[in-house]
Amino acid sequence: MSKTILLAVDLNDPQGAERPAEEALELAKAMGAKLHVMNVVPDFGMAVVGSFFTKDHNRQMLDEARSALLEWSQERFGELDGVSFSIDQGTVYEQIIKEASQLGVDLIVVGAHKSQLKDYLIGPNAARIARHAKQSVLVVRD
Repeated sequence: MSKTILLAVDLNDPQGAERPAEEALELAKAMGAKLHVMNVVPDFGMAVVGSFFTKDHNRQMLDEARSALLEWSQERFGELDGVSFSIDQGTVYEQIIKEASQLGVDLIVVGAHKSQLKDYLIGPNAARIARHAKQSVLVVRD
């Protein structure tokens, strides 16, 4: 039985996050588990790319992502009592696995886009999370 569930959402694809959110909320209610919702903002990749942005651009981008995550969550979950949030930056699958370990979650819920030929079964981030996470992973398809 799960005590804490981590729901990883992609705010760039809010429709693709609907079904995973429904599943995570249903599981949290059924199991009496806490729900933690997170979003990962990709980093700039190479330092030379980051040098083209203003010094406060990164902070502003994370603040906007945090506001968007809270708004999205409130629309889906209503009252947010017992729901925690985080915004991380970096490689999506690495940050999700890191957050899950730091929080000591029992279950990670992540969405997967409809498969394309290059992805075969599930998207690359969902596949990496399922393959490398120490926790159970529920992959929810669109």
